[in-house]
Amino acid sequence: MSNTQTVKPQLLILAAGLGSRYGGVKQMDTVGRNGEAIIDYSVFDAIRSGFGKVVFVVSKAIEKDFRDIYSQRLRGKIDFDFAVQDVSNIPQGIKTHPERVKPWGTGHAIWCAKDKITAPFASVNADDFYGVKAFELMGKFLSTEARADLHGMVGYYLKDSLSEFGTVSRGICSIDDNQLLTAVTEHTKIEAKGDKIISYFEDSEQEIDPLSLTSMNYWGFHPGLFEQLDALLVDFLDKDGMDLKSEFYIPGVVHHLLEKQMIKMKVLSGAGSTFGMTYKEERAYTAQRIDTLIEEGVYPKALW
Repeated sequence: MSNTQTVKPQLLILAAGLGSRYGGVKQMDTVGRNGEAIIDYSVFDAIRSGFGKVVFVVSKAIEKDFRDIYSQRLRGKIDFDFAVQDVSNIPQGIKTHPERVKPWGTGHAIWCAKDKITAPFASVNADDFYGVKAFELMGKFLSTEARADLHGMVGYYLKDSLSEFGTVSRGICSIDDNQLLTAVTEHTKIEAKGDKIISYFEDSEQEIDPLSLTSMNYWGFHPGLFEQLDALLVDFLDKDGMDLKSEFYIPGVVHHLLEKQMIKMKVLSGAGSTFGMTYKEERAYTAQRIDTLIEEGVYPKALW
């Protein structure tokens, strides 16, 4: 009988973001030599790290394009499916603001895939490049250690995850001596300012240690999370569902569950550097970084 020690982990790619700061559909912008997007490198790394399925969380606006492109690229290489994140896709019986257009954040995105995920799974951003080592670390954890009360995350140093072109959103983490996460706090506006790293709030600034651990939204979850996620989403919408800008962030969910001692979160270190495309100007830089990895033999010239 299959169990967490034999079942292949799955990959959930959060690709429904509107990309307001980027100025386009960054999830599909090409950075590889043969038209590959960052997503393609995540899927490629997942396949060679033993993952058995990939689920794309997309918006209605880009669902058809995603289905057309990735059904062709991935057929015969890995099982795949699609989940739609929409502002109206919420638990039944909850009233929200009728003029709300933007989806409810990364926690909501994961919730939208609850019927597509059938095994321990990794959750990643579509526009962040994590590297093969991150997938190897997470794949091993999900297939051998993950359980309903023990999840995982890949950690990166904050200084290695910033953008030269503007502010970024990061979940700042704390860990104990057993490599277990003790807290995670979402900072929605962080940038390097001189030799310091600053987090901006409404009317204040906070300096943050460059060696702070940040999640980069690379999480590893047991499917047992979905029951807890459902209850927390209901609570959130009951409280903030009439707000036009409120968001249900997954780092906030993790922080709550840790605080209530409902879960433990193991931090997986040693993944190396990460980069991405928060802003349009980062596309050329990202393409250059990937081209270097191709020259080093980490990736083939054409993935598919």
